[in-house]
Amino acid sequence: MNARILIADDEERMAAVIAMTLRRDGYECQVCADGEEALRHAAGGAVDLLISDLKMPGMDGIELLRQLRAQGLNMPVILVTAHGSVSSAVAAMREGAFDYIAKPFDNDELRTLVRRALEMRRLERENRYLRAAVGRRYGVESFVAASAASQELLELLRRVAPSRATVLIEGESGTGKEVVARILHYWSERVGEPFVAVNCKAFAPGVLESELFGHEKGSFTGATAARAGCFERAAGGTLLLDEIGEISADFQAKLLRVLQESEVVRVGGVAAKAVDVRIIAATNRALRDEVAAGRFREDLYFRLNVIPIRLRPLRERREDILPLAELFLDRYGRDRGQAPALDGESAAALLAHQWPGNVRELENAIERAVVLSRGPSITPEDLLLEQAPQPAAAAAEGTLQEHLDFAAAARIRAALTRHRGNRQEVASELGIERTTLYRMMKRLGI
Repeated sequence: MNARILIADDEERMAAVIAMTLRRDGYECQVCADGEEALRHAAGGAVDLLISDLKMPGMDGIELLRQLRAQGLNMPVILVTAHGSVSSAVAAMREGAFDYIAKPFDNDELRTLVRRALEMRRLERENRYLRAAVGRRYGVESFVAASAASQELLELLRRVAPSRATVLIEGESGTGKEVVARILHYWSERVGEPFVAVNCKAFAPGVLESELFGHEKGSFTGATAARAGCFERAAGGTLLLDEIGEISADFQAKLLRVLQESEVVRVGGVAAKAVDVRIIAATNRALRDEVAAGRFREDLYFRLNVIPIRLRPLRERREDILPLAELFLDRYGRDRGQAPALDGESAAALLAHQWPGNVRELENAIERAVVLSRGPSITPEDLLLEQAPQPAAAAAEGTLQEHLDFAAAARIRAALTRHRGNRQEVASELGIERTTLYRMMKRLGI
């Protein structure tokens, strides 16, 4: 779609010349004889750029600009003036004009200025779109915190995000460690700066050093040009060191020096370069146990463990399962125009599953179910959940008590699904006291 340009000038001939020049470049041009008419057109339709004469009877160009901004209309404005003085240019810029051009002007000069203004407009729209997309993914409203554990985590992230402190995130694979790291970045003052994530496990020790610290030309075979490392690329922003528990002992010492000095030396280089980077480390190992076993440096552990964040597995916060499933249903259902719904049996299956792959496994299950579902509802068959070995209660040779416990657990989970986790209503339906329900849930691992 061609850009729409509004031209306001009381000199009919000048307005016609500008419109003719820009129409030759494929732009849609609307000519207005005064500021009031231009304001009405700008408020009533999608305008990408306004070109206005500075001096017009009634509402002049600067007043038109002020009125546009007062109404929340933020298209770029180019002012045309025969009084190309510095004072008029400064006044126009102060009021928010993109630029000004003095009469008589060259047509190519006008075209160049229009292209620059429209490019700025395009970038602003793209920036708003990207920020909105990031906000939907990492904003407060997108964070599922139905369980008490997730609510505590959310409150912790709110307090930690604005600081510069190093963060160590520990948790099983699939619990969302990188998502939490991105939330910390998005909620911090560094949001406009780079977020760089590197998987330390994916690189051999020598390659990892070059990846993180960079290298100079000729520092090793194949180094045909100098290259900045992740620390430099993340300057001013956040660097996520994922799988930090996998790095070798030799590299641990090098990384410790960089963290202590806040400067890096490229491989093959001699000059140290200061870097301002917030460090977030993540691992699926218990680093304290790694320290005790002699596989991880204690001094590096304490350097990283300024703010510890432990992500609990999904099986320990089952209240989050269905809200997360709804979130993923909405995300993957957009491709179909309408997301299928979870029926009671599929919701119960989600609640009963142990989720060894945590949130990542749940997301994959929902995406798979959206693709495979053949009706308005998702069935348990659509989820294709991998069944873990059945507990003793499901085996034919199990004891009577084991069979009873297995049936009780299934009954309680189904009731929790129907009542959206409201334990008082579940207890009423099952005909037991709420305290009895709590004891049974704890004993059965629900």
